[in-house]
Amino acid sequence: MKLSSKLILFITSSKLAVVLLFVLSLPFLVNRIVSQYTNFSLRSQQDKVINVVQKNGIEHYLQGDDSYGSYTMLKEEYIALEPAAKNTFIDTIKTAQRVVERDTLTYRILIHTFRYDQKNYLLEIGKSISSINQYNKTLQKTALYVLMGLIALTLLIDLIFTRILIKPLGKIIKSKLINRKFPFKDYSPPVPTSTQDFKYLDESLILLMDQINEAFEKEREFTANASHELMTPISILQNKMENLLGDENLPESVVLKIIEMMKTLSRLKKISNSLLLISRIENQQFVKSASVQPSVIINEVMEEISHRLLDQEIELKVELKVDQLLTNVNQDLLFQLFYNLINNAIKYNVYQGSILITDGFTPEDAYSITIQDTGIGIAEEDLDFIFDRFRKANLSENVGYGLGLSIVKSIALYHDIEIQVSSKVKEGTTFTLIFPSS
Repeated sequence: MKLSSKLILFITSSKLAVVLLFVLSLPFLVNRIVSQYTNFSLRSQQDKVINVVQKNGIEHYLQGDDSYGSYTMLKEEYIALEPAAKNTFIDTIKTAQRVVERDTLTYRILIHTFRYDQKNYLLEIGKSISSINQYNKTLQKTALYVLMGLIALTLLIDLIFTRILIKPLGKIIKSKLINRKFPFKDYSPPVPTSTQDFKYLDESLILLMDQINEAFEKEREFTANASHELMTPISILQNKMENLLGDENLPESVVLKIIEMMKTLSRLKKISNSLLLISRIENQQFVKSASVQPSVIINEVMEEISHRLLDQEIELKVELKVDQLLTNVNQDLLFQLFYNLINNAIKYNVYQGSILITDGFTPEDAYSITIQDTGIGIAEEDLDFIFDRFRKANLSENVGYGLGLSIVKSIALYHDIEIQVSSKVKEGTTFTLIFPSS
């Protein structure tokens, strides 16, 4: 049976149960309606009194006395009007007791203060609870017990039926989606189910994963081949331009144009090298057999990049307090990862800014390293896209090629490193690397 048929059957049964529930809970609904109508009635009487006062004056009720009070013969309703303290404001409806001719009765009372002729007055209008509830107390109690029983029963039935119905979907999600890493290398068998919709979903996910793997392999192969093949003509063009620059008879304007062309070729060569590196990482062509301490790699990065700190007078503090050893890693790739992150922290920092590198452990006891800068920051709407290739965010000038963080992401995925990013524009950016437990 299809999922739609099962849901229709279940919904139909539920509707019948709702109708039965409504019939049985009718006294409760009546009680609620009576209560709301009582409040509405009290408000209407309040409006009438206020209108009479505005039209005929307060003396219409007081008639020379300090206060006014009136009630019906059976004491089911009453009205009281008296002066109130200055700056007093009350506007509420509540249930309270009142003494009427030595009888203490419970009323639903509207209490309202209003101002007339620069004086405050307190208005009370009450309706006895006994007159409100004289017909529905028994019905309320019965409906409440029945309603509670039906709710408990239907909740139990819904829970059991839903679990049975959705169980195959849970297996599909667990086997096809949860903890699956791209590319999908391991084969996941179909989930047995009698529901045609779940079966179709399972088969479609398997087919989709196969198509994604195929498309990914083609893209990865193209990127690797294109990046590799570009290096040869780029090198040839560079050599020819260098030879041209050796000609002393060239005009200065031509020399400047050749130099600009060489700069463009140099940028193209860097892009090709970066794409080739990403492709090699994704093809898992690097060996992860080294064991290294993060402090060693960061010190190597500092030796290579320290001159840039001096140029911008940036203060860099390295406070690695944990003697951590990273195992089953590729040291060259980790060097590239830290180099790109620290280089970005310098590149997008402010003059005389600072960079802080610390380490520690997450609440889940995983080792982490944090790189925090005081740079230009990244807008919140751009944070989800900073690892996309050729994507640059919050830059006032055309800096870089948008591949640095893509390389960082590829290296992190290759080493099962989780990257968390937080940033505020004009305040700085923080990258946190969470390493897998060894």
